[in-house]
Amino acid sequence: MNDQMTIACLDLEGVLIPEIWINLAEKTGIDALKLTTRDIADYDELMSKRLEVLDQNGLTLKDFQEVVSTMDPLEGAGAFLQWLQGQVEVIILSDTFREFAMPLIAKLGNPTMFCHSLSVDYETYRINDYVLRQQDQKRKAVIALKGLNFRVLSMGDSYNDLSMLEEAHAGIFFKPTEKITQEYPQYPVTQNYDELKNHLCSNHGFRP
Repeated sequence: MNDQMTIACLDLEGVLIPEIWINLAEKTGIDALKLTTRDIADYDELMSKRLEVLDQNGLTLKDFQEVVSTMDPLEGAGAFLQWLQGQVEVIILSDTFREFAMPLIAKLGNPTMFCHSLSVDYETYRINDYVLRQQDQKRKAVIALKGLNFRVLSMGDSYNDLSMLEEAHAGIFFKPTEKITQEYPQYPVTQNYDELKNHLCSNHGFRP
């Protein structure tokens, strides 16, 4: 690692926790909810489809909360995150929503997370809309961190992570689909936390 302070930016779903929407789809049997940013690159298009399906099926925030309460971080995620935080600053940059993710973030030890929020009618728990913190927030967060003189490493698995991988000093795929790795061969691919740790140690000066 060079003398410049390093900060690691990680995606959340698919990297540290399971995909929340996929878990909801499995619980409800609604296949349309299995679509993620791995399938649809345009986030607004994806969220519009999701909200439409929620409305059609009468699903509310409580349904999400019930699903999330049964979920745990991916196996090994907590130990990997603790190892990473022992060496550099870490921020999770996610396109998830606070109202969904906070129970799982607590299970990870409450790392810093920048994400979005929901517009909810708390009388009925109906999800009315989603509120983006800002457009292209992952790229803009990396730009801001570089402006603070951090060396930025970004790690993600999906199309919505590409902007932060492109903007960072180094971007790394973690358990990506075959399709995205073929489309973006410039990013090294790691398939588990041991591979990711080894890559960081071998290429970026991290301690084992």
